[in-house]
Amino acid sequence: MRRRTPAKDALWARHDDEFRDPQEVVVQWQSAAAFDSSLLDAQITGPWWDLLGSLGITLFVTREYEHLLTAMRADRSSPRTSYLRLPHPNGLAFDEKRGRLIVASTRNPNIVFDLAPATGAAPGVPASEVGQYRGLLLPVRARYFPGSLYLHDLAIVGGRLHGCASGINAVVSLPDTGGFAPVWWPREIERAGSTPRFEQNYLQLNSIAAGRSLGSSFFTASAARPGRRRPGDPDFPVDRRGVLFSGRERHIVAQGLTRPHSARLWRRRVWLDNSGYGEFGAVTGGTFEVVARLPGWTRGLCFSGDVAFVATSRVIPRFRQYAPGLDVDQSVCGVHAVDPKSGTTLASVIWPRGNQIFAVEAVPSNWTRGLPFSSDQPTDERFLRNLFSRAVF
Repeated sequence: MRRRTPAKDALWARHDDEFRDPQEVVVQWQSAAAFDSSLLDAQITGPWWDLLGSLGITLFVTREYEHLLTAMRADRSSPRTSYLRLPHPNGLAFDEKRGRLIVASTRNPNIVFDLAPATGAAPGVPASEVGQYRGLLLPVRARYFPGSLYLHDLAIVGGRLHGCASGINAVVSLPDTGGFAPVWWPREIERAGSTPRFEQNYLQLNSIAAGRSLGSSFFTASAARPGRRRPGDPDFPVDRRGVLFSGRERHIVAQGLTRPHSARLWRRRVWLDNSGYGEFGAVTGGTFEVVARLPGWTRGLCFSGDVAFVATSRVIPRFRQYAPGLDVDQSVCGVHAVDPKSGTTLASVIWPRGNQIFAVEAVPSNWTRGLPFSSDQPTDERFLRNLFSRAVF
């Protein structure tokens, strides 16, 4: 595996600095020329594309510090990787009922984007051109929220969109009509008299294992209860301090984790990434059982068929103390297809110049052809102008 270099450190530091100015975030303005296509250069091991094709999925990945939403699919003619630039994308949720892929953008202010596939073209467009737009995923709505929410994971629970608002230690509902409301939080943040401590981030509550209701869901956090030091502090204690909360009891049902992320319910078990040790596994009887150890900070998890797609990230140097179980300099940015029964890695895609991944989500390939910008062919400016001016969704 390739080690860090001064050039890569400078690249990643530049990504970290981007989209910090709220004015840039609000107008989502950054020169297209600023995009470095080498960020999508990939190393493939194993039958990666064959696996995506056999599962019939398009795999979406949020690469937060590179401000990239990417999509990978095995087209009939050839594999296709496509992308769309968004400010610091984090959580992903596929709302199958409404036909939307929903993305959390966690800069200041927070933004939630709805994307939908183009279904046709505007009146007057020649019939011969309509097919080239149909199926491409385009933004159809953006909702703005206070940056203090610090939105992370997104999930559809009970048919409604919810988000982990790490900044207030709560799960919030995000209704179609706008606004937000805290609807779940751990008992551990309640003061005497049951007043919850929403004023700042104490726990780094960051993922939702979505059940049919909030009561049947589960949630991960980096700490069990508020302490003297808060997340983001270099001395915030993390080793074996992470927990899994039950939605119904609002109490801890598993502990001893280190910066856990990406909790998911699959086949009646809670699966998650134990990020600080590069582990992927499941919780059984209150104990986390490791299924696989992977080369990096494990964060991002979804299931398709009998395959788990687990993402790994490099570790930001100033947070290396948050990864006590990793060789930080050997960590890689990529996604790994893992057999959840044996822990065997079936195939991987690695981005050598990649940085941090937050979420992965699989959607049916017949729902969308992917995103409008493609790494596999030069950008046709005329086509893109026509796409955004003529496509109907």
